[in-house]
Amino acid sequence: MALVSAYEYSVVPDLPEELRPLLRIANNLWWTWNPDAVALFRRVDPELWEATHNPVQMFGTLKPRRLRELRTDDVFLSQLERVNAQLEEYLAHRSWYERIYGEELGCRIGYFSAEFGLHECLRIYAGGLGLLSGDHLKSTSDLGLPLVAVGLAYRVGNLQQYLNLDGWQQETFPENDFFNLPMTLERQPDGAPHRIEVELPDRKVIAQIWRVQVGRVPLYLLDTNLPENTPPDRDITEQLYGGDLDMRIKQEILLGIGGVRALAAMGKLPTVCHMNEGHSVFLAVERIRLLVQQGLSFAEAREAVVASNVFTTHTPVPAGNDVFAPEMIKRYFADYVPQLGITMDEFLDLGRLHPGTADEPFAVTVLALRLSSFANGVSKLHGEVSRRMWRPLWPSLPPDEVPITHITNGVHTRSWYADEIARLYDRYLGPKWAEDPVDQRVWQRVDRIPDSELWRARERLRGRMVAFARRRLAEQLRRRGAHRERILEAKEALDPEALTIGFARRFATYKRATLVARDLERLDRLLNNTDRPVQIIMAGKAHPKDEPGKQLIREIIRIGNDPRFRRRFVFLEDYDIHVARYLVQGCDVWLNTPRRPLEASGTSGMKTVMNGALHLSVLDGWWVEGYQGDNGWAIGAGEEYKDTEEQDRIESLLLAEILEDAVIPLFYRRGPDGLPRDWIAMMKASLRSLCPVFNTNRMVEEYVEKAYLPSAIAWKALAEQEFGRAREMARWRARIHEHWADVAVREVQSEKREQFKVGEDLPVRVVVDLGGLSPEDVAVELYYGPLNAARVVIDGRVVGMKPAEQVAGGQHRYVGAVPLLSSGRHGFLVRVRPHRAGTLRAAEPGLVAWG
Repeated sequence: MALVSAYEYSVVPDLPEELRPLLRIANNLWWTWNPDAVALFRRVDPELWEATHNPVQMFGTLKPRRLRELRTDDVFLSQLERVNAQLEEYLAHRSWYERIYGEELGCRIGYFSAEFGLHECLRIYAGGLGLLSGDHLKSTSDLGLPLVAVGLAYRVGNLQQYLNLDGWQQETFPENDFFNLPMTLERQPDGAPHRIEVELPDRKVIAQIWRVQVGRVPLYLLDTNLPENTPPDRDITEQLYGGDLDMRIKQEILLGIGGVRALAAMGKLPTVCHMNEGHSVFLAVERIRLLVQQGLSFAEAREAVVASNVFTTHTPVPAGNDVFAPEMIKRYFADYVPQLGITMDEFLDLGRLHPGTADEPFAVTVLALRLSSFANGVSKLHGEVSRRMWRPLWPSLPPDEVPITHITNGVHTRSWYADEIARLYDRYLGPKWAEDPVDQRVWQRVDRIPDSELWRARERLRGRMVAFARRRLAEQLRRRGAHRERILEAKEALDPEALTIGFARRFATYKRATLVARDLERLDRLLNNTDRPVQIIMAGKAHPKDEPGKQLIREIIRIGNDPRFRRRFVFLEDYDIHVARYLVQGCDVWLNTPRRPLEASGTSGMKTVMNGALHLSVLDGWWVEGYQGDNGWAIGAGEEYKDTEEQDRIESLLLAEILEDAVIPLFYRRGPDGLPRDWIAMMKASLRSLCPVFNTNRMVEEYVEKAYLPSAIAWKALAEQEFGRAREMARWRARIHEHWADVAVREVQSEKREQFKVGEDLPVRVVVDLGGLSPEDVAVELYYGPLNAARVVIDGRVVGMKPAEQVAGGQHRYVGAVPLLSSGRHGFLVRVRPHRAGTLRAAEPGLVAWG
């Protein structure tokens, strides 16, 4: 029998007046990327800090004697004053956004994500999506954007991994104690907690709001673990990615609809909303509902909302996108849809690739794409993959014109660099490398760093990582019940001077963790060469339901238990941000072996290169853009295979050859002074070319310029005069749909010659029947380019045509010319599409007339 407490109360740390600034610093996650603040916390109590990595919890357990010592320690108090002043200066500093854009737009951005990876003490993340979200917020804070973020306060977030004696992954799910974490409950002026409600079938669910302060940016987390809710509803925010589809849709309703209501309740309703993946897509319909309540029709409200929504997709395969059965949508939205002013069938069609298909599931990604004006993948290649994958939404457009672009991911520089590397950068690059990591000129100064100093820093980092790995290995073997000799052996595993390759990420089959170990005899020769030893450190978790992923981990453990490899091939359990920090800072080479094109972006390799490691990867995700030939290594040339077994065979051979012929010789080729000068030259080429590009400051600046600001401008224009422009746009779009069936290209005339010369123009005249539309409602264009063997235009370009005269009735003559830019067999087509100046929705699904 569970004894449920009848009384509840909160106990908070009680620090003397002199030490109160510690709590202020602790409750702003700015400290997670400020080494002076971390050093301050470590000095409070080194053992407690290592045990918790959580300053709030540490302060709540400090002994009174230690508090008395600290309040009379002048050196500590001076350090506390200095760090507190740094925080004050950071918050007051005039930011990049303020300097460039000011506040003239009155813009507020809402950033919604199902997970946020900010620090190991706050376990509300599972993997790469969460780490990307966390780094996004940190750079947003550094740049000073007017952004608020929304997520869910999971009692159980990131699973804790341990392995049994057989190497099979086991999981525990430790609960987050919100009252001992750097988060605070949001309260109204009268002291009562802020609460919101969302409707579920036959009931309402209440959620309270927690705030995590990330520098300048507030992150609001919704929590349903309240006595007013039923036990099943309290569990909505129990676990990240836990439960079945019913749990998933409840979490997504809470995140999207509840998230908007939470911001509205606190007076922080955004003008632009960014959906980081489709989990928060229902925010779009909630924004529409709020405008419908103000008197707009669904179509009018949709104009304003779509123009100000941004959507980022992270998934390169259709199976990775959430879909719900129509009956489930009807059950959860039966009372909600009438508030939108549309029918249930119309609502369901918003989430279908093929509207009107009654049995087609409701896809959240389709809904997000239909209700956003800006959509992007997270790397150049992923943008191409996404355009192919979602082209059925725009079947009349060429693949390269599907309106999904890309903004390549990055990492928050200050969160991931090692102190040893940072000191070198401060000394030789100047302070601007941290303040403005996007500045290419700063990173050109890496040649000023003496080779010897850079190499010694790398050796210290490798040695520190090896010491950490040994402690971790011994502890995990002890937990598994290994015998004493095996534990002692683990304490001497790895060599602090050997070439160290790291592989750490989620263990999914497409990431191919065992690719490097397909040929164990060859691996033996690679790792155990007495003159040129190599060692491999792996880490990562499989999803609790991913049996093939768990089998991969088991296979890695089996290899590591082979007496040939015990000291050279190790797996570290319970991969999290803390473990990642050691690995990305200490490894010499970061290995990445996904099956192209299944890696949307990947960011772990970006974290290693800023610390001086070199990247060795398949040309997938971000490495397609990063690889230049002299700054790392590529496995293959970007091939894609239909036969995955053949792909694995070929690429495992390529990987082994690269290691044997390039990586290992380069590392061990030493000069008279013992330095690997050629290796260091490649390190510097990597730093110069990759650091200024693959960081989240550059990424966030791109979002500002390409997505946030255009969306904010569109919202402002559409909202003026009580949304008069939105109403006008809705009327225009309705007229387009009403008359589009009558739009057709009737006549195309061009000069008939077999050959033309490069540099000429090919004049074209067309007659277009616009039905009941006018030339101001459409764009008539020439789509031209080289032809392939099937006479299909490839690498097409577009040039506009101009209206010349009205011919008869609704028919108009247009004139234009195709520029002949290169030799070869070419062709062109004529097309008509809806167009109205000032709209961000460049393509209407299905509305293109070709001729």
